[in-house]
Parts: sequence; structure tokens; C-alpha cells
Amino acid sequence: MMARILVIEDDDNFRKMLNVMLTQAKYDVVEAPNGRVGLKIYRKEQIDLVITDVFMPDKEGIETTFDLKDENPNVKIIAISGGGIRDKLDLLAQMRDFGVQKTFKKPFVIGEFLAAVKELVEAD
Repeated sequence: MMARILVIEDDDNFRKMLNVMLTQAKYDVVEAPNGRVGLKIYRKEQIDLVITDVFMPDKEGIETTFDLKDENPNVKIIAISGGGIRDKLDLLAQMRDFGVQKTFKKPFVIGEFLAAVKELVEAD
């Protein structure tokens, strides 16, 4: 059975690229443009891994992570961020403190990213 991955990313092009990359790697991908939609999908579907951007309008990744962890402390999450001017603090490091298993700064090495996805999906 294919692992189901929820990709929460506000950048349409980047979200589509992640979908194609993960689909080619034989994962079942569900997309959400923000944390609000992502949480609705998570509550309705069986999701094995969540990949979320940190900075998004209409419910950012940090708030989404808190909500996901409240609902399921064992949820597996990868946080991604392009940083930019809002990245004065190392929010990706902070995301690990909030229970995120892996973090990646955009742009990332695809092989490393897919290895992290595989590791988390296959972990008990």
C-alpha cells in the first residue's frame, strides 16, 4: 500500500513540484494551499506524513504543527521554508523543538529530501 503524504504549501508551483516528485517516488499525494485546508484534509483522510511550509497566509506552518500535534502527538511532519526577510530567527530549528522530525531549507537537495520522506514513512 502506498504511503499517503499531505503537502501543505502556499506556493502553487512549489506545491505542484513536490506533488510530481513524490508521486514519481511512488507516494500518494494530497495537496493543501494553507494550514487551514491542510487540517481539514488531515482530519478526513488517513495521512502517513505531513510536509508543511513554515510561512503561509491563512494559518502558518507553526500553528498548523501545534494543531496537528494536539490531535495526534505521533504525527510525522517535515517542515520546509524558503526563509527570506522573516527568517531572522532560525524557525526551522524551532520547528524541531515543536515536534517536527525533519526540516529543510528551500531549495533543498531532492535526494536528501526523498531519503527523509522514506525514513519517516517507513518508521514505526
